[in-house]
Amino acid sequence: MAGETGPAMKGRVMTWPITDVARMSGVTSRTLRHYDDIGLLLPSHTGSNGHRHYDEAGLLRLQQILLMRELGLGLREIAAVLERQVDQVAALREHHRRLLAERDRLDVLAATVGRTIAELEKNEDSDMTEISRPENLFQGFDTARYEAAAHERWPQEAEQARQFADTLTEADVTRLRQEATAAMIRMAEAMAAGTPVTDPAVQNEIDAHYRAICRMWTPTAAAYKALGQTYVDDAQWRETYDRVAVGLAAYQRDAMAAYADARLS
Repeated sequence: MAGETGPAMKGRVMTWPITDVARMSGVTSRTLRHYDDIGLLLPSHTGSNGHRHYDEAGLLRLQQILLMRELGLGLREIAAVLERQVDQVAALREHHRRLLAERDRLDVLAATVGRTIAELEKNEDSDMTEISRPENLFQGFDTARYEAAAHERWPQEAEQARQFADTLTEADVTRLRQEATAAMIRMAEAMAAGTPVTDPAVQNEIDAHYRAICRMWTPTAAAYKALGQTYVDDAQWRETYDRVAVGLAAYQRDAMAAYADARLS
């Protein structure tokens, strides 16, 4: 019987316990159990003690799941892709192509922020405060995926969000992206100025953030705090915020926690 202390042989097949898979992948054991519950990633076997074990095929399937999560797909979309997939190498080639496209998008995003820094530095010693082409502030941002991690934890709310997204036009999506990006920049400016997260101006920004989320789903105080923590814990979310300003993810989290304590508890 394989234990929880490391890989073992099940017949002639190497298997790894859920704790090892969680450590290797960075996915929590709770999430792996959730993937099992919804049929997305089944363990190769479960021991008499209830511990799940995964073989190499399971690890490869988890890699595909994580690749598609990185590309912004929801769990239902991932399940549908995996169900109709017949050629694993062809699927990985497609994931690779999309990852290269995402790399190019991030390059554009980095150039956008760099251009904004250059313009702001140019105007530091003058009375000019305007950006010459404000539309350039928003090149490369993709905020449609921002709520994915929270939705994984609350499937009912995820369905509400999907229904909301289905009502949006392309113009709506562009507007929402611009609003989200502008809000991140305002929060970065407040952080740079040393403004406490409890300051009314910061809390007004967070109130707008909360109300925007409520158009899709309505978080409780605990859920809203958990969403803020995700901005720090999840590498993709943290990078998105910290590309605007280093430390912004933690500042946003702390401001959301203060808002939840003051207005949602």
